[in-house]
Amino acid sequence: MRDQNHDTAAADPFAEHRRLLFGTAYRMLGSVADAEDILQDAWLKWHTVDRDSVEHPKSYLVRTVTNLSLNRLTSARATRETYVGPWLPEPLLTGPDSAAEETETADSVSTAMLVVLETLNPVERAVFVLREVFGYSHAEIAGFLDRPEATVRQISHRARGHVRSRRPRFDTDTAARSRVTDRFLAACHGGDVNALMELLAPDVTLWNDGGGKVTAARRPLHGPDHVARWLLGVLDKPVLTGISLETIVVNGELGIVGRLGGYPVGVITFDILDGCIRHLRFQVNPDKLGGLRPAEEAR
Repeated sequence: MRDQNHDTAAADPFAEHRRLLFGTAYRMLGSVADAEDILQDAWLKWHTVDRDSVEHPKSYLVRTVTNLSLNRLTSARATRETYVGPWLPEPLLTGPDSAAEETETADSVSTAMLVVLETLNPVERAVFVLREVFGYSHAEIAGFLDRPEATVRQISHRARGHVRSRRPRFDTDTAARSRVTDRFLAACHGGDVNALMELLAPDVTLWNDGGGKVTAARRPLHGPDHVARWLLGVLDKPVLTGISLETIVVNGELGIVGRLGGYPVGVITFDILDGCIRHLRFQVNPDKLGGLRPAEEAR
């Protein structure tokens, strides 16, 4: 008997390309929940369109998701101007048990990259994602966005330069990252401020996103002593008694998730340079932790 999921994907282009569509929407929006909403809207459009009029279903679906994401991102930017504290993207579980494992790569979906993409305007972000991540030609993107190809080329060049200039440099060695992560966990478990400070670069910065939903630092924290003492102080709060810290593959990289009673209450991602942690991003907004649930729980 053939696999039923395979038959469904073969029969329906939307199911066949769902991972691509989700990956496009997530990179555009930095939000798992918003990306899922976009896919729902795209599915509804797909199932009301005259299929005989669609010559290239994949292109039609990518165009639909891109434009729905553009509309959502344009409205979201106004909301983010009044966001309480630093805004960080919604973490996405990308390990072997996740629904995203086949489409996500450490480079293009890392938290650091999503933060940089947030500094682009919506059209620049769409062009960059379609061109640099998914490899669409300028002509194809021009068709998706209803813009002249020459204009798309200019936007692509500008966006690529912007990302290159703002993208942080960091180590990509997975073994080294694993060692630093293990040491970080040991220092947190032991409440060892000195051991934690040894792992932090002299110019380390920590961003904490609580979104006004939970107590969080509303400004970036700088320096090893400040960051280490703040982190250990948070973990020592009575409300977090019994928290478990464990490694997790999130946004294509090894990070750390904190759970209480089995539910995620925060996730830490970081950039490592020359063996030290240079950037820490601490997501504790409860509205942004749905992407940390295993695929079977998220359905």
